[in-house]
Amino acid sequence: MMRLLIGVAAGYVLGAKAGRGRYEQISRASKAVANSPATKKLVQVSRQKLSDSLNPQPKLEPMKPLDEKTTVLVPQDQLKKK
Repeated sequence: MMRLLIGVAAGYVLGAKAGRGRYEQISRASKAVANSPATKKLVQVSRQKLSDSLNPQPKLEPMKPLDEKTTVLVPQDQLKKK
């Protein structure tokens, strides 16, 4: 987020120094990048990976059933330690 703010600020300053025409050009270019399908896909994939890594509920794996009706579930990270 901080990098985005720095980029926007730098674009604004450079655009202001170069004049309104250059500012509009930079603005159009940044909007084109932000609205491109590749950027949207990258953001979607990144958000999903972040969401998966921050999920507070561990993924559970079934272990050996105790009987026909009872199965013990253990978090995946505990299975790897054993």
